[in-house]
Amino acid sequence: MPALQFKQLSDQALFVQFSSTINEQTHQQIQQAIAILQEHPFPGLMEIVPSYTNFCVYYDPFTVRKSLHQEHNTTSAEKVQHYIKSLLVHQHQEGPHESRLMEISVLYGGEYGPDLNEVADINGLTPEEVIAIHTSQEYLVHMLGFAPGFPFLGGMDKRIATPRRAIPRLEIMAGSVGIAGEQTGIYPLSTPGGWQIIGRTTTPLFLPEQNPPSLLRAGDRIRFVAIKEGPSC
Repeated sequence: MPALQFKQLSDQALFVQFSSTINEQTHQQIQQAIAILQEHPFPGLMEIVPSYTNFCVYYDPFTVRKSLHQEHNTTSAEKVQHYIKSLLVHQHQEGPHESRLMEISVLYGGEYGPDLNEVADINGLTPEEVIAIHTSQEYLVHMLGFAPGFPFLGGMDKRIATPRRAIPRLEIMAGSVGIAGEQTGIYPLSTPGGWQIIGRTTTPLFLPEQNPPSLLRAGDRIRFVAIKEGPSC
């Protein structure tokens, strides 16, 4: 494990920083650390929320204070920090976790991808070239957030990177595939948003009747596949 940096966010939240760089190695380290913590939770652990280069641990400070025995004047955050460092330092570095490869079918352009032409113009490409580049990559799901099941993906080609819209839309349809900066992602629900929408998929990402309710999970890999027929209404 790398040298970790800790920051107390509140009396029940601790921030654990692994790196300042977004890359696959950092992602693997975060996922391994989370797996270890889930296998060996400390009393009072409530939730672990991962991000690109860190995760946040939420805990019950009263349970931590009573259960993790250290010096009398040690705070709950310090006890959690000590527990995490002690737990992870003795773990051997593992290889990459197995991940699923998912194919997401997308209808690009037209009413389903109203910003495809703008993405092409900004980058000096044709719409067909944008589609070819977008579907040529294999994307890593770093985390889920913003909306239930929304995947933040790594691996997009910088040739199609495009700034967010100056004026966000009040509603983006569920299944919309967008670009924002050097990121691409899929809107699982109809929500407001400012990403550049280049297509739409009929594949449901948020499945509230299932457990877990998200089609994708951190560590999965996806490929976008262009289709000709549009989503059914």
